[in-house]
Amino acid sequence: MAALRSAMVGQTVKDDSISITRCLQPTYMSSIVLFGPPGAGKGTQAERMIDATGLPQVSTGDMLRAAVKAGTPTGLEAKGFMEAGQLVPDSVIIDLIKDRILESDAKNGVMFDGFPRTIPQAEALEQITAVTHVIAIEVPDERIVERICGRYSCAGCGSVYHDTFNPVPADGCACGHWEEKRRADDNEETVSSRLSAYHQQTSPLADWYRSKGIFHAVNGDRAIDEITVDILNALKV
Repeated sequence: MAALRSAMVGQTVKDDSISITRCLQPTYMSSIVLFGPPGAGKGTQAERMIDATGLPQVSTGDMLRAAVKAGTPTGLEAKGFMEAGQLVPDSVIIDLIKDRILESDAKNGVMFDGFPRTIPQAEALEQITAVTHVIAIEVPDERIVERICGRYSCAGCGSVYHDTFNPVPADGCACGHWEEKRRADDNEETVSSRLSAYHQQTSPLADWYRSKGIFHAVNGDRAIDEITVDILNALKV
């Protein structure tokens, strides 16, 4: 397994939170894959990994939208499939990634968020960039359902609340225009269906990466800072 050649330059604890900005200062780093079920906290940890490693985050969805908007040849090809209501083929996604890897901020690698999703995608990715670490944030399904189904927001300002973890104050939202808003798909049936699809897709992929010795499972059902520490330790392996 290719080792991460970087130096841990310090970690400070202040007010029960961890300062991680540039914890890892890479002289060389290949690409990282981050995945986990919806509601696992990937967004929060992705931001911290970006700060710690300096690697840019790569989302295939964001790349598709940007390419379509820019009218690039690959974007126009993708647009044709999207307008026809078809899935964009892996070959088009891989072309987008090839272009992204050539950009100056990707010289030390990138952090893939939500890609690959299948073994064929992982095999194609292997031909483009060396993936040295795969970080999987794992959270039990029942906790995911609780997290997602309990969330709601203020229609006035967009502030996010949760039935259990962060209920709206008794006097309403700080914006002064409190109106509860819940997503129609934040229900147990829909979330369970999404989780089932996720497990069907990623279980074989996890085993594939595990066989290569670069798979690191992290318990995501804990405090945010504890999860971050485990991720940073995994990146040093």
